[in-house]
Amino acid sequence: MLTPLIIVSILIIPFLVLRKNSGSHGAKIGGIIGLSIAFTFFGIGHFILTVPMSQMLPSWVPAPIPLVYVTGLLEFAIALSLAISAAIPRWRRPIGWVCIAVLIGFFPVNVYAALNHIGMGGHLWGPVYLFVRAPLQLMLILWTYWFMLRSASEHK
Repeated sequence: MLTPLIIVSILIIPFLVLRKNSGSHGAKIGGIIGLSIAFTFFGIGHFILTVPMSQMLPSWVPAPIPLVYVTGLLEFAIALSLAISAAIPRWRRPIGWVCIAVLIGFFPVNVYAALNHIGMGGHLWGPVYLFVRAPLQLMLILWTYWFMLRSASEHK
């Protein structure tokens, strides 16, 4: 499973580069840019792996392929909003909450796919995949909290 390593790298590399070059403010911007790139990566997946992603949805979900496209567009919109929030700090909190809501809202699909050995990648491993996916999901939520929701007073 290479994807979790790619995601962690996408988050950490901009953070480290901007932290090294611009200190703590750069680190915050780097964390936000990394999250933006991660959501872009997620959105691309929805358009490249549309059919496998649609198979991850329960059979009672209507129009699974259009839904995968719509959720991919949502992730692109979040990525763009994150990038803009790097320059417009007042947008960070609302966008951060949207990110967390999407991360939490999409997680049950991963649980369903893993429990039923459906879909691409690690989901075929079954429930054991959740030992990788759940910590990654938690990391993404904590990353979002750290860089988007924490108040300036908590940074000290």
